[in-house]
Amino acid sequence: MEETTATLEKIQEAALVEFLDKGFQGASLRQIVKNAGVTTGAFYGYFSSKEALFNALVEPHAAALMGRFMEAQTSFAELPEEQQPDHMGLESSQCVHWMVDYICDHRGEAPPGLLFTRSEGTSYEHFVHNMVEVEVEYTLQYIEVLRRLGKDIPMLDKSLCHIIASGMMSGIFEIVIHDMPREQALRDVDQLRDFYTAGWLKLMGA
Repeated sequence: MEETTATLEKIQEAALVEFLDKGFQGASLRQIVKNAGVTTGAFYGYFSSKEALFNALVEPHAAALMGRFMEAQTSFAELPEEQQPDHMGLESSQCVHWMVDYICDHRGEAPPGLLFTRSEGTSYEHFVHNMVEVEVEYTLQYIEVLRRLGKDIPMLDKSLCHIIASGMMSGIFEIVIHDMPREQALRDVDQLRDFYTAGWLKLMGA
């Protein structure tokens, strides 16, 4: 059992180095196996493919981040409509702080870095884009809530909402993947959110 665990760890450690250096597409399975000091046959005893190995490294972190993000979106949307304006930004702020803390806490393990910078060619390539799509969907729902509450909201195209959400989400993860100290990352993220919040208020005629 210990030998099995040790072999698995060797493969994963070698894979981290290779994926971080070359990205998923450029990474060589032959090189991973060689650096791990195992046979190709031994590798296939643990993983069915290079992508299965990548997924095993990234999936727990992707699931944690997306899970917390979805929790924030749904908990806000499930509030009574008349309460939503008073809660606007609270859930998302807590969620963003949690994600920054999570990435900083796991930075030494590198998988968050793999997820955001080395996943081209895998099912995680569009991870941030998928978050943006969710953000847009819930933003449009909230705009309709405001209209039902009697707010005079100008016409805002879905395409514009997508551009804004894409810029914000990309900005958040740009901050946390560049090895910034935690305090600086949290401060920058708060100021980034202030910037976008002011923009939304302007667009909504507030």
